[in-house]
Amino acid sequence: MDALRYRQRREQIFDYMTRLGGGIAILPTAPEVTRNRDSDFPYRHDSYFYYLSGFGEPESVLVLDSRNRTATLFCRPKNEEREIWDGFRYGPDAARETFGFDTAHAIDTLDERIAAMLADAPALFYPLGVSARFDRQVRHWLAAVRAQARAGVSAPSAAHDLCAALDEMRLVKDADELAIMRRAGQISAQAHVRAMQACRPGMREYQLEAELLYEFRRHGSQSPAYTSIVATGANACVLHYRAGDTECRDGDLCLIDAACELDGYASDITRTFPVNGRFSAPQRELYDLVLAAQQAAIDATRAGVSFNDPHDAAVRVLTQGMLDTGLLPRDKHGTLDDAIASKAYTRFYMHRTGHWIGMDVHDCGDYREPASAGQAGSERPSRILRANMALTVEPGIYVRPGPDVPERYWHIGIRIEDDAVVTPSGCELLTRDVPVKADDIEALMRQ
Repeated sequence: MDALRYRQRREQIFDYMTRLGGGIAILPTAPEVTRNRDSDFPYRHDSYFYYLSGFGEPESVLVLDSRNRTATLFCRPKNEEREIWDGFRYGPDAARETFGFDTAHAIDTLDERIAAMLADAPALFYPLGVSARFDRQVRHWLAAVRAQARAGVSAPSAAHDLCAALDEMRLVKDADELAIMRRAGQISAQAHVRAMQACRPGMREYQLEAELLYEFRRHGSQSPAYTSIVATGANACVLHYRAGDTECRDGDLCLIDAACELDGYASDITRTFPVNGRFSAPQRELYDLVLAAQQAAIDATRAGVSFNDPHDAAVRVLTQGMLDTGLLPRDKHGTLDDAIASKAYTRFYMHRTGHWIGMDVHDCGDYREPASAGQAGSERPSRILRANMALTVEPGIYVRPGPDVPERYWHIGIRIEDDAVVTPSGCELLTRDVPVKADDIEALMRQ
């Protein structure tokens, strides 16, 4: 994206701040985090900060003043010695010109400048309660302003959560964001294809993970969007399992939930496939059930419906299938409506069918409509989907052994997940460059 896009977003925030009486917004990026001794984790910017700035360096703070509608960046200064060790830095002057800020200063001048910027501001806007360290900084700055009270200087008298406005903005994607997400989905799909084709009995989960990571980086992704799940056999029934050293055995399924991040935007794909390339009859039975549930959820995803509608559609299909297969005995759980009302299905399907996706894999944004006067949080209706919202569609079924569970289904864990963009009449799937039908998966693995 060019600097104009970020400037337009900042203008929207200025408008939001003005409607609330105006003031100063302070938004820090994420800190660098030490992994051990003198080694850091790979750096990743804060999504809110990046959404308004496009600036990816650590040790940066964005300050917005709605009174004169100016954006000021505080960032690391140019430093030839540190650049020899750590790489290029923009520095304040180049950052201002490249990213379209009104002013920019070295980060080590923030403390001395921010008090003057906060002086007589009606309100302070910042991510409330997100970081204890940043909260302490804010209190320090406010104390410095209040110390000038005898000189006639006043501190902000109100505080607003800046993230509330940004959450609403980020829920609906623009054309540039969707273009990046489409490409991220394509890269991730190619990685899943590679893993399916590479899989053989006797391989280890971490070897399949390596195939995924190679494909992500080979096509320009900066990193995985999240820790890859590569779960074979009974491990697939552990929802947040991480790729380990378990051997992929002949006759087992392998569930891979893995995807890349590209230019600050995530993708999210899950596929489940047979290690030996052919589904057994019980595996195929449950796989087709989950696929039918996903299709029901996809069919229910369009502008104007509730966020809960796709989940409810998937639950009906899955619960009916559980009754038909005997996973839920009819003499114990009754009719389909009875089993849904009692939530009996949650023994084998215990998560939601989707979540927002965007800059974060579990992206920001409320799942309920904004509150109106007198409404408590639990009373607000489910969010109504609008065009260009993005969400995942990911039903699953996870069968752990039990005396009342048909043995042929033991240790079968299946999830199928795609990324979807809401359209007026339906949804666009961004991640279907990897097969999803059982016959197509088997055909791919035979190649």
